[in-house]
Amino acid sequence: MPEVDESEREKQFYTDIPVKNRPFFLKGCNNLDWGMKNRLSKIFNPKTGKTVMLAIDHGYFQGPTTGLERVDVTILPLLPYADTLMLTRGILRAIIPPTFDKGIVLRASGGPSVLNELSNEEIAIDIDEAIRLNVAAMAVQVFIGGQFETKSVHNMTRLVDMGNRYGIPVLGVTAVGKDMGRDAKYMRLASRILAELGVTYVKTYYTEKDFDTVTASCPVPIVIAGGKKLPEKDALTMAYRAIQDGAAGVDMGRNIFQSDSPVAMIKAIRKIVHDREKPEAAFEFFLEEKNRLEGNKKRKT
Repeated sequence: MPEVDESEREKQFYTDIPVKNRPFFLKGCNNLDWGMKNRLSKIFNPKTGKTVMLAIDHGYFQGPTTGLERVDVTILPLLPYADTLMLTRGILRAIIPPTFDKGIVLRASGGPSVLNELSNEEIAIDIDEAIRLNVAAMAVQVFIGGQFETKSVHNMTRLVDMGNRYGIPVLGVTAVGKDMGRDAKYMRLASRILAELGVTYVKTYYTEKDFDTVTASCPVPIVIAGGKKLPEKDALTMAYRAIQDGAAGVDMGRNIFQSDSPVAMIKAIRKIVHDREKPEAAFEFFLEEKNRLEGNKKRKT
């Protein structure tokens, strides 16, 4: 039997202090379950409301992508600077240390390779696997306007149902094929459809014109994809403009791990996303950090 509370100290109920009911810090997520919010807090920094996601899932359809030939060599040094990793279960189990305590966004769709029609994807994991791996979110590719559009949307809605059942957020990725638009009109269409059908947050591409209308018309957080490799200053500028236009973070891959100095680049991206640094200052930081790291490497050899 539990002991009786026999303390002589007067109980304090703080009746003069109203109970606090703080809203959750992410747009459109206030009515989610506690478990969902807890997992999202492992992806988005609660202090800034933003995220630097490191995308290394390219191999699920591209094979050994440049910069990802040896994930153990090129990616593990970046882990301390990423808010979360987006990757496949194969790489997670084979290479990522289980001591990594930040959010894992697990690639949950797949099927065709670059040799075939990419929109012909299926759900590629079971919800039990996501739970077993203790992931913070599951990611699904959606091909609005693609040949297998309805199939990919159905993949997404099935994954959302499974995620809602077990408190796991779903990231909807707006895939842009070679024949699909890349303007704000298309991104508004694709992002809104994904949000309307239940994803927790959206990954889409930045558009130089009217991207603020994409974020404004999407009722859940948006992170931008890095896309193809750009010169470092251009990538930093894109990240800055996206944040200014309402993005809740970036999910960059090639613009980090294909950089001349990946560690310096991801740290510079953090300056943009979390510290609201201007692109010029972030690029100067990148150059200084790159020189410092190269100097350290030379001294060790």
